Amino acid sequence: MAWLTFAVLFLAATFFGGQAKQQIPKKSAPSRANEFTLAGLRPGRDKLDRAMQLYHAVDPQSSAKDSQAVWVDACANHMLIVDFDSDKRIQVIRTGLASNPAGCRAVVGNVWRTGHGLGVGDSAAKLAQIYGPPDSKSPSTRDGQPLELWYYAFDWAGPDVPQVMEVLCTREKAGQPGRVIEITLAAPSL
Repeated sequence: MAWLTFAVLFLAATFFGGQAKQQIPKKSAPSRANEFTLAGLRPGRDKLDRAMQLYHAVDPQSSAKDSQAVWVDACANHMLIVDFDSDKRIQVIRTGLASNPAGCRAVVGNVWRTGHGLGVGDSAAKLAQIYGPPDSKSPSTRDGQPLELWYYAFDWAGPDVPQVMEVLCTREKAGQPGRVIEITLAAPSL
């Protein structure tokens, strides 16, 4: 009888021991975030009326066209530009530094951020922390200033999200990280 007990225990240990595999932790891929909104607006979904509700009248000194609206916060030296289609559906949202601020007319500029909280003036390190490494990074210039263009394609996140985000940053200099000077978020149709 003892041999039968031993045989049952041996078979059980062999059967269950072979079934239990040691869990080996997998290296996780760098975290990436997709983006839905900029300045509280969702390209491809929201219409110009929504932007007007949030930010009221378009800046009267802007060069607004039939397919573009501009708001300027002269106090913060920021601007918000939305491009829209014939149905007034917003296709592109861009926020950046205002080129020629004049006067101080306060607009709520702190909402001109991405849904994950990235805004003009933030460090390029914060950009990389939130969205991970860009799909591409290329040199750029504006008014003779050397810049970097960080390009993110969100097609991996599915068709319900904007497909492209471009972030223009100053270059790292003397150990100081680059800074975000413009963010563009575009709808999938572009």
